[in-house]
Amino acid sequence: MPAAAEPTHPRTQDLDLAEVLAALGHPVRLEIVRKLASGEEAFCGEVVPDLPRSSVTHHLKTLREGGVICRRPQGRKLYLALRRDDLELRFPGLLELVLACRSRPLDSESDEQPL
Repeated sequence: MPAAAEPTHPRTQDLDLAEVLAALGHPVRLEIVRKLASGEEAFCGEVVPDLPRSSVTHHLKTLREGGVICRRPQGRKLYLALRRDDLELRFPGLLELVLACRSRPLDSESDEQPL
């Protein structure tokens, strides 16, 4: 039986801002990105240890297809890395801005979301 094709990662020049933002737009995926922000590769189980496997698969696929992370299989393990250099080249400052922001509740005195 032939081996399954290795999933591809979008080329840097093909990264799309809407797809990157959509990938970063879920709290679980944003937390995965924060855990990978050090620049070191991490084993999949270290990054998302407390989620059902189907949820992990979905979130990692969304991040990979959006061009935010890359994955590298080694034996039975799957290693993940943030595509920091590619994202910085394509969308300068975006990743740092996203990583610097933390979700905050609405201000009780107004209906505006604080920046």
